[in-house]
Amino acid sequence: MATVAIIPARGGSKGVPGKNLSEVGGVPLVVRAIRACQASESIDLVVVSTDDAAIAALSSTEGARVVDRPAALCGDTATSESALLHTLDVLRTVDGFCPEVTVFVQCTSPFLDPGDIDAAIARIDSGETDSAFAAVETFEFLWRADAGGGAHGVNHAADYRPRRQDRTPDFRETGAFYVMRTDGFRAAGHRFFGTTVAAPVQARTAIDVDTYDDLAMARALATVDAAATVPSAGFPIDVDAVVTDFDGVHTDDTATVGEDGTETVRVSRADGMGVSLLRKAGVPVLILSSETNPVVLARARKLGVEVAHGVHDKATLLSIWVQRHGLDPARVAYVGNDVNDLTAMAAVGWPVAVPGSHPAVLGAARVVLSHAGGAGAVREVADRVLAAATLRDSIDHQSDSARHSAVSRSTAPRPIAAVSANGIPSTRPLTEGVSA
Repeated sequence: MATVAIIPARGGSKGVPGKNLSEVGGVPLVVRAIRACQASESIDLVVVSTDDAAIAALSSTEGARVVDRPAALCGDTATSESALLHTLDVLRTVDGFCPEVTVFVQCTSPFLDPGDIDAAIARIDSGETDSAFAAVETFEFLWRADAGGGAHGVNHAADYRPRRQDRTPDFRETGAFYVMRTDGFRAAGHRFFGTTVAAPVQARTAIDVDTYDDLAMARALATVDAAATVPSAGFPIDVDAVVTDFDGVHTDDTATVGEDGTETVRVSRADGMGVSLLRKAGVPVLILSSETNPVVLARARKLGVEVAHGVHDKATLLSIWVQRHGLDPARVAYVGNDVNDLTAMAAVGWPVAVPGSHPAVLGAARVVLSHAGGAGAVREVADRVLAAATLRDSIDHQSDSARHSAVSRSTAPRPIAAVSANGIPSTRPLTEGVSA
C-alpha cells in the first residue's frame, strides 16, 4: 500500500520556543523525525507541514516534501488532524498522490525507531487493524485527584496491591507516531477509529519533548546511548566526499611500540578495498589526523588518497579542503571517534562515528557505524556512500519520485593549505600522498 509520513512542524511553541529546531545529539528534532521516516522500509514519501521558513528550508534540504501550512491551521487551538487533512488534500490535488496509509509522526519524539514504524504499518497492511499508535507498556499505579482534594486509584483498587508479574500491563501513548488507513481517517476526522491497537515501543525511545527538562533529558540520553542516535543501520550515506580521522577509524586505536620507539598499527584490507571503490567512483577522500606519525602518511600513500597530519585545528583545515574541492559541506562525511573530532564533525552535514566512540561523539553523530575502527568501518562507509549514489541514479530515472534530488560532484584534486598552531591557514601546502 502507498504510504505517506506526515510530520507537522510549526514554528511556534509555548513550552520551548523554536522547539522543532532544537538539537538533540547535534541534530534538529525535525531532521531526526525526517531521517527516521526515510529509514523506514515501508514509507514512500516523507512530508513536512510547516509555517516556518527555516523549518521548510531544512526539511527540503533533507529530502522531504514540504507543504506550506495556512496560518489558520497554525494557532494554539489548531488540531494535528487539521494539518494532516490539509496535507493529504495538497498531495491529492497538487501531486496526484493518494496514499492508502498515513503515518502521523511528531518531531517531539527524538528517538524514533524505523523498525517500530514498519511493524505498525504492517499491521495496517495486513488488515489486522485500522489504526495504531506508539505506546509503551507500563505497570505503574495511576491515581487521580478528586473534587474533595483526595486521590483515588485509576487502574487499581486501593485495597489490593498485586505483584508486577500478576498484573496485566497498561499502555501509555507516547505520541511518537500514529498509523492509520487514510480513507478511515478522512471519514472519522480523527486518528482513532475502527479497530485501534497499541504499537509497543521500547521505553528508552519514548521520551516526548514538551519542556526544557524533557529536552535536557533527551540530550543526555543521546550522549550515552549509541542506540539513541539517529537511526542509521544500513542507511545510505548520501555525500560527495569522505574525510576520516586515522587512529580509531582506520585502526583499532591501539599501537605496538618497538624497543626503538617505532609504532606499528593494524589496518583492515577491507577498508583498503573500500577506499579503492570510492576513488574509482570519483569520491574524494581525505585522511585528517592530529597525530604526526609516518605511519599515517604511509597508509595514505598506500591507499592513494590525500592526507593532512599533525593538524590540531581540524575544522579550519577541513573547511579549506572543502572549499578548494568546490564541495558543499552539507554533502561531506567526516568519520571520527574522539573529542578532537567534534569540531570537524560539526562542520559537515554527515558526522559519522564508529562504535565505541567517546559519548560526546556518539551524541553528535548523524550515523553510528556497525563496524569498529580497524575492522571494516571505512569499508562500511564506502559501501553506504556508493549505495546512496546507486539510489540517486535510480531516482534520477523516475521523474515522479518524491525523493528526487539533484547531485553535483567535484572530484578535481586540489592542494590544501596547512594550518599553523594558532589555527590560521598558511600558504604552505600540507596535502601529501596521491590525490583522489
